Amino acid sequence: MAILELNNVSIRFGGLIALNNVSLTVTQGSIHALIGPNGAGKSTLFNLITGIYRPSAGTISFKDMPIGGAPPFRIATAGIGRTFQNIRLFGDLTVLDNVLIGAHSRGKQNLTGALLGFTTRVRAEEGLLLDLARQSLATVGLSYRSFELAGNLPYGEQRRLEIARALSLQPDLLLLDEPAAGMNPQEKAELLTMVKRIRSSGITVFLVEHDMKFVMNISDLITVLDYGEKIAEGVPEQIRNNPSVIKAYLGGGSQC
Repeated sequence: MAILELNNVSIRFGGLIALNNVSLTVTQGSIHALIGPNGAGKSTLFNLITGIYRPSAGTISFKDMPIGGAPPFRIATAGIGRTFQNIRLFGDLTVLDNVLIGAHSRGKQNLTGALLGFTTRVRAEEGLLLDLARQSLATVGLSYRSFELAGNLPYGEQRRLEIARALSLQPDLLLLDEPAAGMNPQEKAELLTMVKRIRSSGITVFLVEHDMKFVMNISDLITVLDYGEKIAEGVPEQIRNNPSVIKAYLGGGSQC
């Protein structure tokens, strides 16, 4: 069953065609990877899905609902969470507060009122959101860092904190943009286990990643972009042996 569908999606920036007639389907409950050389259009595709960009042509559907061109906050509340290639944390806030900011996107009460505790209803919801934030931190193994400043975390833990903040939205679909970037081998191994655990909790994962060993070890299906066009799609073994992918991206020295 499809949770996300892109049909003939294109986007142009002036005379530049960043994506050209891209179609793909992310199956509910899967880990789906998107790979390709730098500038292939991977982050642009994520920005289209999450409403940062509006497609020039084509349709994007999430759980059979059209979302192409919808504002980012509506897409987030519909059930799509994401991280970014460049870490976007509030470094002078605590780890827990960073996740609470994400959790409040799911709340019904005004954030300012929640922070000041104006009403009984607001305080009750704040308690529920606090539980959700703590659960998200536990999922990524950062509960023991809750009251430390986010900016003081090691790089790999900052990456995990971003994932926790996205999980606090209670998404059905989680988009991870370069989650393993800058991590050492041990951190990548822990990340791989964590992403599989997230999937086993019922969340579909769609990720962009350059580390081919990581991609091949975690993905159910892989889509390959090159110069804004889809050039291949298949299970890891098919992608590893696809001549077009090898020529465009993997190369003879790639470790898959």
